[in-house]
This record gives sequence, structure tokens and C-alpha cells, in this order.
Amino acid sequence: MDNLLITTSTALEGYHVKTQLGLVRGITVRSRSIIGNIAGGFMTIFGGKSAIYTELCENSREEALQLMIKHGRDLGANAIINMRYESNEVMQGLTEVLAYGTAVVVEKTL
Repeated sequence: MDNLLITTSTALEGYHVKTQLGLVRGITVRSRSIIGNIAGGFMTIFGGKSAIYTELCENSREEALQLMIKHGRDLGANAIINMRYESNEVMQGLTEVLAYGTAVVVEKTL
């Protein structure tokens, strides 16, 4: 089971859901470093794209995604459907990112 199929849809076209295994999730909580806060602060003053915050968000989402994938594989899934992300600020400068979906076993339809 090398490739795990993931979709934000409730179904995978060309596949039949054989078994639903339940909810899978991956969660990470990240904070910005003091240096990142200073550099990010300058970007908010001068405007434009904040590469520092973009990288932090992308890394957080990727980590949550990989944790969700691991959870799905641990359950024996070969696909995750209805995948979503959520994020919340836990406290000032500390953000939670959650990736979740439904782990399933699918088979290719003829």
C-alpha cells in the first residue's frame, strides 16, 4: 500500500468504498520564533507577501497532513475521503493545525 489516495470529495471517482474505517486526524501546534516574529512584523509594516509566515503555515499543514496519513495507514486505509484542514489560535503566537478525514478501503471499479 504505497500510495494513499486523498480527496476533499465524499467519493473517489473510479473507486468503490468497500469499508469505512472511521475518522483519522493529524494535529500539530506551532509557534513562531522571536526572529520570525520580528521579520514577519517588518513585512506587515511594509506590506507584501510574508514568506516567513507562508512557510510556517505550509510546514504546519504538511506536518498535520502526514500525521493524518500515518493514522489512516495504521488503520489499514488505502484512501482518505472528505479531507479537511482547520486551524485555531490556541493563544497569542501559538496555532493549532488539524487535518482530518474519513479513512476508507477502496477498490477500483471496472
